[in-house]
Amino acid sequence: MEYPTHVLRLDREDWVKYANIAVKIALVIAFFIAIVIQPPGAVGKGMEFRAPGFLGSAILVPVIAKLRNWDPYPHAADGLLAAPFLLDTTANVAGFYESFGPTDDVLHLVNWILLVSAFAAFRFRNVHHSRDAIMLGYGFGGLAIIWWEIFEWTISDSGPLLGGGGLGLGYTDTIGDLFLSSTGGLVGAFIALNVLGPVGPDQT
Repeated sequence: MEYPTHVLRLDREDWVKYANIAVKIALVIAFFIAIVIQPPGAVGKGMEFRAPGFLGSAILVPVIAKLRNWDPYPHAADGLLAAPFLLDTTANVAGFYESFGPTDDVLHLVNWILLVSAFAAFRFRNVHHSRDAIMLGYGFGGLAIIWWEIFEWTISDSGPLLGGGGLGLGYTDTIGDLFLSSTGGLVGAFIALNVLGPVGPDQT
């Protein structure tokens, strides 16, 4: 069967489906550990406040897919959307932010590659050409990091109110996050175009 975009083929692959399910299960387990067991790395990070939004990333796509009757189910986009939240939560649970200095920088780069790839995976299910794909992905990544930094600042500045105060944010950290995440978004847009985008010549 011929597909106009790679993502439509991937969404029918069993391994993509099972990878998506594995990401969702791992995310739930990570939050259970963070909130119930409360390892040192998760304390002061507002994990209870994060939980609705982070876990919501695992619920949003199934709900929309059910309402819209998407066929095939968007397993690639679904898993890619939830993956950044899994990596961030796991890093907190495992204490990587405290034990490995570059963790925040690495995750800002990697997570935005994944997030912009999720955006592209949704786009290429309906749009079968690559026009403006790079700049759209780059722009989406830029907006996403702006709102993420606002979210982090809200938790950090809230202190005990939202269980924050342990993020250690500062001006230099914020500028670095903006640069790394927007760069990750640009890289993600290029990768997604080739891995998820049109098959052969653009379909108009």
